[in-house]
Amino acid sequence: MTGLSFDVAHLLAGGLVLMSFTLLYQDRLSALINVYAVHALVLSMAVAWQAFVQQAPHLYVTAVIALAFKALIIPVSLHRIIRRLGIHREIETMVGVGPTMLAGIGLVALSMVVMLRVTEDADRLAREDLAFALSVVLLGLLMMVTRRNALSLIIGFMSLENGLVLAAAGAKGMPLVVEISVAFSVLIAFIVIGVFLFRIRERFETIDVAALDRFREARE
Repeated sequence: MTGLSFDVAHLLAGGLVLMSFTLLYQDRLSALINVYAVHALVLSMAVAWQAFVQQAPHLYVTAVIALAFKALIIPVSLHRIIRRLGIHREIETMVGVGPTMLAGIGLVALSMVVMLRVTEDADRLAREDLAFALSVVLLGLLMMVTRRNALSLIIGFMSLENGLVLAAAGAKGMPLVVEISVAFSVLIAFIVIGVFLFRIRERFETIDVAALDRFREARE
């Protein structure tokens, strides 16, 4: 592997972690969806580069799926959902932006320490990709536990799944049928979640998780 190949792969995987931090920073739904689209775009570029470096043509299919579904179709659908639900507003968080970003930095440091130690015998490129992928997964989980809006929880889940795709591509890829199955599973999950969002909005006139908790407590 040449130094350039490693540097470009390192840059793209690091860019994905940077976009995860940008997701954590956003406080408006529209901006959050746009950043998620860029997150998916960077993922597709990272996977395409892995396909080139590893000479694994099936990874190009993964990159195209990520570009088409995650960077285009899902963000456009999410924008339509927030227009129909009329929820153009700021996202309420359980923790402030500052503490959330500090927690994110701590999780990235933890990912680096853990993955670089447990993969000492692995290829240098795979070690870096796995460390960055674990960072993206943990930042996605952090987003899910610090946001109150159901739509932002969905985006946190999908950014988490992007980290898993990066890990699979960096670890010499996975069978194509598995990649396609995962992509369609995510799409179906997205459609089901979208339907539930509309139902929750119709029933409770909000998709704020805290408001739903208060309603449940009031009924008990």
